[in-house]
Amino acid sequence: MQAPDATARTNLLGLAREELEQFVGELGGKPYRARQIMKWIYKQMTGELHAMTDLSKEFRAALAARAEIRVPDIVTTQVAADGTRKWMLRVDEAQRGPRPIDQGIEMVYIPEVDRGTLCISSQVGCALDCTFCSTGQQGFNRNLTAAEIVGQVWLANRELGFVPGGERVITNVVLMGMGEPLANYRNVLAAVRILMDDFGFDLSRRRVTLSTSGLVPQIRRLAEDSNLALAVSLHAPNDRLRDTLVPINRKHPIAELLDACWHYIDEQNGRSVTFEYVMLDGVNDSPALALELIDLLRGRPAKVNLIPFNPFPGTRYRCSPAEVIERFRALLNRHGVIATTRKTRGDEIDAACGQLAGRVHDRTIVRLGRKLVSVVAEA
Repeated sequence: MQAPDATARTNLLGLAREELEQFVGELGGKPYRARQIMKWIYKQMTGELHAMTDLSKEFRAALAARAEIRVPDIVTTQVAADGTRKWMLRVDEAQRGPRPIDQGIEMVYIPEVDRGTLCISSQVGCALDCTFCSTGQQGFNRNLTAAEIVGQVWLANRELGFVPGGERVITNVVLMGMGEPLANYRNVLAAVRILMDDFGFDLSRRRVTLSTSGLVPQIRRLAEDSNLALAVSLHAPNDRLRDTLVPINRKHPIAELLDACWHYIDEQNGRSVTFEYVMLDGVNDSPALALELIDLLRGRPAKVNLIPFNPFPGTRYRCSPAEVIERFRALLNRHGVIATTRKTRGDEIDAACGQLAGRVHDRTIVRLGRKLVSVVAEA
């Protein structure tokens, strides 16, 4: 393994406010300097330390010797007819030399009349092996750093033409791209804190959503550490079927998962958990399964988001017909479970839910579907 570069500079995008205050203190600065730096980075979209003119020249020089603001490199940009935009980004912080590691992630921007949603990634690939997800079939390489996660939002703001002091371009951020966010707990938590910090991107907790396949210990831990919108990839109402579709269910079955979800809502005084349910033709879309789902969720703080399956090369699944999806949705609503159907966006550029593939360097594959392994979040 290559030894760490002792001369590498700290990427300020990865430091939450308390960490930045500590870093500034090491340079001889007062804590308020950290707030000044955050305003430059996130309010003024400044990527150059020398432009932070309310810092003394001496302090800027000391800062430049130890720190930088670095975002992922854009490899490709694709724009769909509906305005959905997808970027392939190169993330190679582990080896930024003349021959950097070829690692790629994808992020997606979805414009709507009343909002602009950015879907970001938390890992290069994914180890959870959900059978209907293209990302899970690519293998797993590594966790993203906090700077690489935050850098996606900073970069998208720049690319979308955000003007300091103007209207927000990105109003919502969802951690629903490549990877399982709760398997990269430490870095995701730092990134989320920056997204919601008043001196950071200043997003409401209701406008930052974390989607998980069901890492129960980390959901319980999250209830103590953060307060954001929680989405859970459920996709089946019973353990027998979910064991096949979402193999982590073999470690954390549905009853255990739901108990953690209700605990999260109780601790965070939240409104509801969104349960994502991809519609697979002849697999999980029958009225009988809808009734099972109703039994699980009725009377609970829950919403169901039905997701038409988005195909990818080599998949064995097909999307449920539109009338089947509508029947499923209507049955849930009729029995008191709030359900909506997600509109498919950007599917012609493979930017729809479940289609993100990125570029995994060594394609190390941890297959939960073949052999259950322990998935542990970073401390």
